[in-house]
This record gives sequence, C-alpha cells and structure tokens, in this order.
Amino acid sequence: MSCKHWLAALMSMFGLSACATQTPLPLAPHVDIERFMGRWYVIAHIPTWIEKQSYNAVESYALKPDGSIATTFTFNEGGIHGPMKVYHPTGFVIEGSGNALWGMQFVWPIKAQYKISHVADDYSNTIVTRDKLDYVWIMARTPSISEQDYQQLRGLVESYGYDMSKLRRVPQLERPREHP
Repeated sequence: MSCKHWLAALMSMFGLSACATQTPLPLAPHVDIERFMGRWYVIAHIPTWIEKQSYNAVESYALKPDGSIATTFTFNEGGIHGPMKVYHPTGFVIEGSGNALWGMQFVWPIKAQYKISHVADDYSNTIVTRDKLDYVWIMARTPSISEQDYQQLRGLVESYGYDMSKLRRVPQLERPREHP
C-alpha cells in the first residue's frame, strides 16, 4: 500500500472528517497511569479495519520518561495461529483529563481519540471508547473473563450508545504468550 493510500486508510479508520461528533462519552474519573501500564487482552471490540480478523489481540503499554506511552498492539490475523501482526503507536495523555483521555498516534501528526471510559477499581478490566461511537475495546488483564463480567462490561458499552450488533468477541488462547 502506498504512503498516500495508508494515510487515507488511517484517516478513514479514525473518522478524521469534518463530521460532527456524538455526545461525549464518560471518562473514568481518574486513571492511575502506572497501574494502567502493562498487558491488556482484548476481550471484545468494534474493530478498526486492521483488526477485523484479529485473534489473541493484546495491547501493552509502557510509560516513557517524557510522559508518552509506548504501545505495542499484537494479534494473530485470520486465526488463532495466523500470522502475527505488530503495531507500535504512541499514546499521549491529555492534560487535565485525570489520565483518562489520550491521543493515540499511529502516524505523525494524526492523533486519534482514545478514551478510557471505565476501569475497574482493581484494574482488572477496562473499556476504551471514542465519542464517534465507531470503535470500542473491552480489555482485561487475563485472556478470558467470566460471562457475568463480560455481560456487565457489554452492558456499559451498550449504555454508551454503541451499535451492539457490531461488537465482536476476540478469541484468545488460554495459555500465556510472549509478545514482541
């Protein structure tokens, strides 16, 4: 894919158009950024175009000395044992947001909205949203969660106004895996 097509695809993926945005979704009141760092398994999502056929999806965060967040997003494409895809966007916490609102940059200078709308008190699960209601991620510290927890998180996503027919559970291996 040419650079011009890649940029157009990214702009489309993140809805970077002149369209009006929806009513702002809630922000978690405060995110302890150091506790939020580490590995998060994607349990379910309304996927971007790059992750529509993702399996074993994991997002890992590491706080950099400058306050930005080194991100590693990995998944197997097309099946549990499909080829590994790896992306390295950078997150930037928006000042005054209680660490719950980030700009996520895949390509300079575009920063897509990354909104932590929910994080469990024990940091065992989280929901990342966008005001445009185009993408959402339900993530947990483990590759699977109880059906009760999943339904509770799914209910929150639904209460935000998302089209639940687009929500996809992400198949995860139950054994630990190492990621680049």
